[in-house]
Amino acid sequence: MSERDVDTMQFPGHLIRRLHQISVALFAEHMARHNIDLTPVQFSAMDAIAREPGVDQATIAARIAYDRATLGKVIDRLELKGLVLRTVSPSDRRARLVALSRAGETLLAQAIPVAAALQPKILAGLSTEEQDQMTRLLAKATRDIEDMEQSAAQPV
Repeated sequence: MSERDVDTMQFPGHLIRRLHQISVALFAEHMARHNIDLTPVQFSAMDAIAREPGVDQATIAARIAYDRATLGKVIDRLELKGLVLRTVSPSDRRARLVALSRAGETLLAQAIPVAAALQPKILAGLSTEEQDQMTRLLAKATRDIEDMEQSAAQPV
């Protein structure tokens, strides 16, 4: 099989990237339609903060699979919007603890149903059963890769 016989457009990585692009566009469109000014990353960060108020930025970054520098910029923007509050950790002055502000709690409560309603649209070409199966398979693939990465990172 030559290199040209391989259909790179059917590689799982390519298809996942395209689906991600479509998902981001749908998210932006639906949030704008509801006058909610949040990106998918901001939404994920706020959701992680809501689940664990007072969490440090490094933990948030790990929870949503972003590097700490990028997450720091995301938190900066959320803070400028008045959606999060940052404090210095009393146990580690280098760490910043983050919690949602009242405005952040309100906005997240508005955004969650909008995000939930658009999820079926991301896989609209699939039956409900296929959507459920795809979600299970994506979760399994993600878990397996994360487990392999954690194992590879362990010292021997």
